[in-house]
Amino acid sequence: MVSLGCLFDYKTVKYVVTTNRTVGVLYRIFQLVVVAYLIGWVFMKNKKYQMIDDTIESSVKTRVRGVAIVNTSDAEQDLWGPEDYVVPQQNPSIPNSECASDEDCRKGEAVAVGNGIKTGICDITNSKGTCEIYGWCPVEMRKRPDVPMVSAAENFTLYIRNFIRFSKFDFSKSNVRETTDRSYLKNCSYNETTGHDCPVFRLGDIVHKAGHNFQEMAVEGGSIGILIDWQCDLDKGDSECHPHYNFTRLNTDKTTKYKLKYVNYFKGANGEKYRHFYTVFGIHFDIMVSGMAGKFDIIPTIVKIGSSLALMGAGAYLCDIILLYTMKRRSLYRVSKYETKRSQRILYEELVQWAKLCLHEEKS
Repeated sequence: MVSLGCLFDYKTVKYVVTTNRTVGVLYRIFQLVVVAYLIGWVFMKNKKYQMIDDTIESSVKTRVRGVAIVNTSDAEQDLWGPEDYVVPQQNPSIPNSECASDEDCRKGEAVAVGNGIKTGICDITNSKGTCEIYGWCPVEMRKRPDVPMVSAAENFTLYIRNFIRFSKFDFSKSNVRETTDRSYLKNCSYNETTGHDCPVFRLGDIVHKAGHNFQEMAVEGGSIGILIDWQCDLDKGDSECHPHYNFTRLNTDKTTKYKLKYVNYFKGANGEKYRHFYTVFGIHFDIMVSGMAGKFDIIPTIVKIGSSLALMGAGAYLCDIILLYTMKRRSLYRVSKYETKRSQRILYEELVQWAKLCLHEEKS
């Protein structure tokens, strides 16, 4: 019958101290490497002692400022402000509507994404018949610009106000400096060193930081991405949490343009209806927000320290392998580490032989 008394036995680890300097130095070096890794890389570099919140809640508000004289025709000059050059996007196309007879042009049918309503008449004066359309005349004239119409827009400014919140820490902040000086936003300009907390950006500087020339991009338009990145160490206080801005061109293919189309309607002296149809090439700014916040927490700290201690155990395991399988006196180390009745006898015999060898060397 098996005794249950062994269930209440306590087993402890037996340590065998060896005077092998090579293995001892190797073990201490391994321990120092682990400690340096824990303090330098885990805690100081990556701040793994913190709880992390990478779910950022954000809102962005923008406003363009700037005034310029614009040559809209050969004889006229207009003064444009933000209400003239900031417009909503509309982008219709004008497809052809071919026909062979009037039956192909159903009266009252709208041309899909076109510029009018079919009258029911097929115009066959040309080699290919086309449906007559009731619409504005003339239709859009496609002409590639040679120079940007508003070249002075390079000195316009873009105001970006960004609010962010990390709900896990109940922390909120804005990219606008908290100040009682009401003229601050009117006079400041973003600079990476002296004005990093100013949310007012010069358009020419934005395009330049993206690696392009403003005057060239403004001819046929383009798209610029503005990335606002928040990396906040909340252990250092709110003052150390501020955004970093990166700029890049999104339409890397230069054949891809960015343009807006819109109209203004008015009536002539005799009541006729007229409209001005505008095709405006511009620069589109796409604002993206990302971020992460960290704060000290005891749980990840304990986890990282425990992982490092376990890694030190791996160093002891490595030194055991060296002692038991690579050293000349490996059999002596083996019987010392794994103690049995047989190993005690072998150890005693080897110690006697080793002692006799030492006495012989001293006599010689």
